[in-house]
Order: sequence, then structure tokens, then C-alpha cells
Amino acid sequence: MSIELSGNCLCGAVHYECSEKPTLAAHCACVDCRKSSGTSHCTHVPVGAGSVALEGKTISYSHAADSDNQVTRHFCGTCGSAIYSTNDAMPGMMFLRASSLEDLDAISPSMFVYASRAPKWAGIGEGLVTFEEMPPAPPQDVIAKARG
Repeated sequence: MSIELSGNCLCGAVHYECSEKPTLAAHCACVDCRKSSGTSHCTHVPVGAGSVALEGKTISYSHAADSDNQVTRHFCGTCGSAIYSTNDAMPGMMFLRASSLEDLDAISPSMFVYASRAPKWAGIGEGLVTFEEMPPAPPQDVIAKARG
């Protein structure tokens, strides 16, 4: 198994390795992502849950997101670093938090969702496919199309 991505929390208690080459990374400025990141948005890297080997213990928080889907966010129980989330609308997927990656340049975001909710001071970025809210297609279709 080759390692395509790896990441960890701030204190090093949680570490992961992912064998799936990411084909999509997306910024999200929904209320939940803004509040959980402490800034204008989160950047997520969707991968198959079976491709991730996780070491260490996370704690989780589940909440109905802006989309009305149940999102469960997983954090390091020691330092509080966000590691990944899951979404009940996309079983079998994990959304790695890009901020936890060891190599931040291993991904390149191509999409920005809930852009209408980003604060004026947050640069959305040129060249990104931008959606004012959640894309009109079911999320798994958007991911499949983006992966080509």
C-alpha cells in the first residue's frame, strides 16, 4: 500500500495515513465549517474511509449541518485539532481536514461551496468552481464528476 496523504494533530497523539490519491479538495464556508475552523472556511479532502489508517483516539461531535445532513466531526481529544468528518449523506466517505495534512501542497482545492456565506474579507480564490450554496447535484455526484 502506497501512502498518498498523511496527517496528524498538533500534539501528535492522532496520526493517519491514506492510500487513496485525492482527486478533489473543496473549501466550504457554511456556518458549521466557519465555526469549527475558527476562520472563514474549512478545506476538506474526501476519500474512501477504507483507505485511511488512523492511529490514536479522536473524540467526535455530531450536528445537523446547513445541508440538514448529520455531520460528525472528529478531533484530537488532547489538543483539539480537527482531523476529519463524516456525513450521513455519503456513507463510506471521510473528509480529511486539509489543515491536518503533513504536506499542505499534496492537495489543490478546486471547488468552493457555500461561497455566499463567506465573509467579505475571505478571498474565495480564482480558478475555483464556486457554488453560492451546496451544489444542485447530490454531493456524491459532484464528487464523482470532479474525480472524472
